[in-house]
Amino acid sequence: MSTLADSVEGIAHFIFDRVPDGLTTVAPKARATNIWQQNGIPIVSKVKAIDNLESSIKTSLDLLGGLAKMGGPEDTIMVKPNFNSPDPYPGSTDLEFLRIVLNMLKATGAKIVVGESSGGMWRPTRKTVAKVELPRMLAAMGVELVMFDEYPRDWVQMEVGGEYLKELTMPRSAYEATKLVYIPCLKTHNLARFSLSLKLAVGFLHPGERRRLHMGSLERKLVEINLAWQPDLIIMDGRKAFVTGGPDKGKLAEPGIIMASGDMVAIDVEGLKVLLSYGEKNRLEPNPWDSGQIVTALKYGLGSGEGEYRLVGQ
Repeated sequence: MSTLADSVEGIAHFIFDRVPDGLTTVAPKARATNIWQQNGIPIVSKVKAIDNLESSIKTSLDLLGGLAKMGGPEDTIMVKPNFNSPDPYPGSTDLEFLRIVLNMLKATGAKIVVGESSGGMWRPTRKTVAKVELPRMLAAMGVELVMFDEYPRDWVQMEVGGEYLKELTMPRSAYEATKLVYIPCLKTHNLARFSLSLKLAVGFLHPGERRRLHMGSLERKLVEINLAWQPDLIIMDGRKAFVTGGPDKGKLAEPGIIMASGDMVAIDVEGLKVLLSYGEKNRLEPNPWDSGQIVTALKYGLGSGEGEYRLVGQ
């Protein structure tokens, strides 16, 4: 529960956070290669979640080809969950879901790190993640937690050449990780229409640059953040979803699914199909391919177009 002091502190961060001077300039990371394919065609796995959550997540990943393909001891895998706020799942990532994924990734032998930065109204991130007891869980697992806003010099700047965002300031720790895994929730969003894998990248952007996202063309701007880098794997927890409102509250549905892919466009389109299937009054476009986020992502080649990927599952 947020207090008045929390709200005042959050408002101060939202208004006064600034990008420090003199940061290193780097090129965007090389485009991630989608290794999750069948016969050269990108795939999205979709499975019904059963009581045994670990088994359900494993099935979704096995349908892609298994986590052994993710790397080994030479890799650092940064996992990006959704703790923009301390709201209960699906407003935020479910801790048990995250714990299972982290243990599976640890089995690859790679170094596993969780990276996050909460939204302006909920910063500092340390306060938000403490409310959901994320630091306690990660400490018990021996997994490092990097809260980007706690490291004022741990940022790099890059020119990405977007139509709306020409330059971005992003965390050095995420830039230097050899692999990135995104764990989005499944939900509508009252400003961005929906919050799935493409929008998850907002949590990387320096807090001092996030205000400009809300000065028009939000859907297109948030996609352009993904020009800095793309995830190697996305695991979407769709056991519960907001089908109206969002991102922190709304009408709750229980699709009871888990999806995985290396293709942000494909998995977000499939997620949109699920949200639309409930027929609720929300801000979603009737055709997922007409969504501003999807149109923009395809413009920049950030995923597969209609008919260019395959859905696999139970």
